[in-house]
Amino acid sequence: MTVFEELKRRGLLAQLTNEEEISKMINEGKATFYIGFDPTADSLHVGHFMALCLMKRLQMAGNKPIALLGGGTGMIGDPSGKSDMRKMLTPETIQHNVECFKKQMSRFIDFSDGKALVVNNADWLLDLKYVDVLREVGACFSVNKMLTFECYKQRMERGLTFLEFNYMIMQSYDFYKLFQEYGCNMQFGGDDQWANMLGGTELIRKKLGKDAHAMTITLLLNSEGKKMGKTEKGAVWLDAEKTSPYEFYQYWRNVSDSDVIKCLKMLTFVPIEEIEEMEKTMEGAQFNKAKELLAYELTKLVHGEEEAKKADETAKAVFGGKGNSNDMPTTEITSSDLDDGKINILELMMKASLIPSKSEGRRLVVQGGVSVDDVKITDPNAFIEITDFVVIKKGKKVFHKVILK
Repeated sequence: MTVFEELKRRGLLAQLTNEEEISKMINEGKATFYIGFDPTADSLHVGHFMALCLMKRLQMAGNKPIALLGGGTGMIGDPSGKSDMRKMLTPETIQHNVECFKKQMSRFIDFSDGKALVVNNADWLLDLKYVDVLREVGACFSVNKMLTFECYKQRMERGLTFLEFNYMIMQSYDFYKLFQEYGCNMQFGGDDQWANMLGGTELIRKKLGKDAHAMTITLLLNSEGKKMGKTEKGAVWLDAEKTSPYEFYQYWRNVSDSDVIKCLKMLTFVPIEEIEEMEKTMEGAQFNKAKELLAYELTKLVHGEEEAKKADETAKAVFGGKGNSNDMPTTEITSSDLDDGKINILELMMKASLIPSKSEGRRLVVQGGVSVDDVKITDPNAFIEITDFVVIKKGKKVFHKVILK
């Protein structure tokens, strides 16, 4: 099985401009490809994870990844899939986020000895002169054609700023620049990026001639991946300070039955033959085993094997009714927080940041969505006695330990 065939069997590829040539380049390890990451936060999140795994997979096959950090495009904002304009970030914030991304990416990608590159498009976009862009780049784009793409059509009804309208031109220029300076001959992106990516391919051909080789591939679920990792508490981050290894493990442990095989194929390095055999006989308790495998493998990739083992042991302790591991998310309180050794359930959940308001907590409790030490709490006026620690269960997925100090 070739590398390209495996990518297809794992469901990673959607649209390609030239499948025969792309497969040949990837299989022979001759692809120098880029994936872009706009630094809108100080940590990568689960939505970026598929792209990172793909970069790692292709690098292992001898291809060269370029991680393009959007220090320039991050100042504009991509309208694709957005209902509103992205919040403007300061140059200082963007630069800080870029540095954070670099550190996290090095856990997945080998940047030693020129095996991969980290490039910031601020290095060329911020120095461009407006009139030069209009003459050299703008002349290659048809406004009529741009407005036919779904990413713009969706926003035209709500309002699309001229700032955002330029995003496609900037992203296209990125590929053109990477092609010229780094020999980048392939670009990957989510299916919501198809229009922007085609723009880059066309720009290269118009500027450098029809014989210029520039390929585009979209990842089947990268746009869906942007929705992954969204919980009621916010995003699932790759930074352990933002999302603990246990919380990260639990996120993947609780994916839906319908998604577990798909995630194993796309995100892990478990042999595809092994996953396909699992898929044939998947039923009942086997879904839980598959979810444990998924959670363990991904936590190991992001946080290391030791943290993956700890998270696995913690989860089994919690679900086994023990609830006595120190590795689950924890909040400390003192005796001053208690009244005669007890605390109201809503106050307790507020202190543990499990609810945004008491009214939300009241609704959860009344609906039977809260347990303390495996005992369901249905009265929002109930008081919980704490002598050492308690484990709060919120819904089916969230476990939190509260310790009395």
